[in-house]
Amino acid sequence: MKQILLIEDDVSFSKMLKNFMERHQYKVDVGYTLLNATQLLKKNDYDLIFTDLRLPDGDGIELLKQMKEKNSTTPIVLMTGYAEVSTAVRAMKQGAFDYISKPFNPNEVLEVINNALEVKDVKPLSTTTNKPEKKETTNNNFVTGISAASKSLTEYIHLVAPTEISVLITGESGTGKEVVAKNIHLQSLRHNQPFVAVDCGAIPKEIASSEFFGHKKGSFTGAINDKIGHFEAANGGTLFLDEVGNLSYENQIQLLRALQERRVKPIGSSTEIQVDIRLITATNEDLLDAVDKGSFREDLYHRLNEFSIKVPSLKDRNDDLILYADFFLNKANQQLNKSIIGFSKEVLTIFQNYNWPGNLRELSNVIKRATLLTPSNVIEKTALPSELFLAPKPKSTTTSFSTKENEKELIIGALHEADNNKTQAAKLLNITRKTLYNKMKLYDLN
Repeated sequence: MKQILLIEDDVSFSKMLKNFMERHQYKVDVGYTLLNATQLLKKNDYDLIFTDLRLPDGDGIELLKQMKEKNSTTPIVLMTGYAEVSTAVRAMKQGAFDYISKPFNPNEVLEVINNALEVKDVKPLSTTTNKPEKKETTNNNFVTGISAASKSLTEYIHLVAPTEISVLITGESGTGKEVVAKNIHLQSLRHNQPFVAVDCGAIPKEIASSEFFGHKKGSFTGAINDKIGHFEAANGGTLFLDEVGNLSYENQIQLLRALQERRVKPIGSSTEIQVDIRLITATNEDLLDAVDKGSFREDLYHRLNEFSIKVPSLKDRNDDLILYADFFLNKANQQLNKSIIGFSKEVLTIFQNYNWPGNLRELSNVIKRATLLTPSNVIEKTALPSELFLAPKPKSTTTSFSTKENEKELIIGALHEADNNKTQAAKLLNITRKTLYNKMKLYDLN
């Protein structure tokens, strides 16, 4: 029978949790203080430790440090209130196995226990032995969330990554579709080979063939050197095509032929090059709608969509908000050479109440700006941009942007509504700024 040490100063809550664990065949000892826990640890060996973050004579992080100094392999799970989640995340970086936020449901407790005990049984060595192997197949920019939507996303990635199946990633702008694609690549058998990311929205259709397949020197005006195309550059690895819905019909035909034959011919060359790639594509548009309207080839759509993954918006994984906020804060600290440790409770409340239409990209930008403006070690409300305090506007008619028939009028309307601010107009249209510039050029909207 597995033995668990539960450290919780709330007597009634600890009794309830102890009874629950014992009903699921775990032996549980309870400590109410840090001193009490230390005494129990001297007498017994435990398979798992559950500890409250705040204790009368210290905290769970202090216990974590003590266990680390003893080179203990016993996994530690922190129990914390919502306002302390960022502290718990930092504790995980110091060696905590996981954390759960109060109030939590019984299934969550059992899942955390099972995961912790499974890791202890399978990998009983020190964390320094385990980590290097993990780094080779994980993306440092990928945050594994705790929300149901994020868990489903992670499960899909694990499922499809080891295969050779083509993946179509969908989702709103700013949700991190390229990060998902990179994570699929790093968990695949091709993880030691190239990952080539291409923004199809930034490639004019006139030079798309050269970008994808390369060209020979002198093959056309301006071809002053040989150029390797994206297909050849990704040979053996993964080719990621972002905003694939922006490809012209002619370029779609060329892409389909290359995927079917697995051969490409650089412009001006008489020799075909055999390529071995795994294709991952992404779009924030409705490709099926584009197929119905005849602007996207149905045969290409099915070739790309052997398996689809929808990346959830930030509002659909609200439980992960503080995880992402802490991740972007650490990133901003490194980039700006700052050492901010967290957010005030008021800021966390504002983050929770905001709708985040720009998703993770907007959250990252807000935190980077706030980090730059913060003189102390905690980000306060005064460092946040004004739009976080405004009531959400009614949805604009421009948000229905998708069809070729009324694109020009929608773009003009969005630019007018945004006072010609290209970034804001792109947000209203739910496209990237690069795509907006390309479409403005297409419709001669200078």
